[in-house]
Amino acid sequence: MGMRRALHFVFKVGDRPRTARFYRQLLGMSVLRHEEFEEGCKASCNGPYDGKWSKTMVGYGPEDNHFVAELTYNYGIGEYRLGNDFLGITLVSSQAVSNAKEMGWPLKEVTAGVFETEAPGGYKFYLEDKEQLKQDPVLKVTLGVSDLHKSISYWSDLLGMKIYEKDEEKQRALLGYADNQCKLELKTVGGAVDHGTAFGRIAFSCAKEELPNIEALMKKENQKILTPLVSLDTPGKATVQVIILADPDGHEICFVGDEAFRDLSKVDPNGDKLLNDAMEADKSDSWFAAQKKKKASA
Repeated sequence: MGMRRALHFVFKVGDRPRTARFYRQLLGMSVLRHEEFEEGCKASCNGPYDGKWSKTMVGYGPEDNHFVAELTYNYGIGEYRLGNDFLGITLVSSQAVSNAKEMGWPLKEVTAGVFETEAPGGYKFYLEDKEQLKQDPVLKVTLGVSDLHKSISYWSDLLGMKIYEKDEEKQRALLGYADNQCKLELKTVGGAVDHGTAFGRIAFSCAKEELPNIEALMKKENQKILTPLVSLDTPGKATVQVIILADPDGHEICFVGDEAFRDLSKVDPNGDKLLNDAMEADKSDSWFAAQKKKKASA
């Protein structure tokens, strides 16, 4: 098995302007690229919707060596129901803690030097009040699981992750593909995992040649494949091959061919402007307000 990389986590967002403010002004992330689409994605990147949507990649640096967030916005949908599947992202940034305080954004110290806050939509972030790391400040993504041993077996034995920590008493484990990458933390939720309608997706890259092997292994082990190996086209950019899996609790997992993804994910210096222009052109909030209606809830 070659080198695999943790890439991003996909969030569905209902309030794009407030979400952009949270990631840019509070967390201090940059817009890496922004794309608008007239119809749904073949790999359901935007969820089970077939209308107009947008994708905004935000992070502390290029996707080549940073774990970032993918913000998907479906026009006309204002909110999504949270489940207990996504339990938070932990990152190191005293600047983000200061920014939250200055902005009056709700902030709660949960342990010494660690503050909990929420992005619009209720997604939890844990901010360690230390100087931001020179490498990627994003430490881990935490997902809820119903059976820790079963999940560890899936992620370690089938997907090849290294187990960094395992705590039977606290029913948690920390896994990853490399010491210098964002880790995956699995935590038992004490029952079934509920994905709500806000369910996200975690993405990794691998050598393109490995993708058919991953698909074959999942078939052999009778594991769920949500989207068989498919090519995704982005006009003017590289065509990438992806396969979408689901772990024992239904967490969506994307594996993408690394070489093409590195080309696709190059930072667009116009990303900020493209997002701002799209938000300015989106009159849906004012239209719904004028009609005295609310956007749809998914």
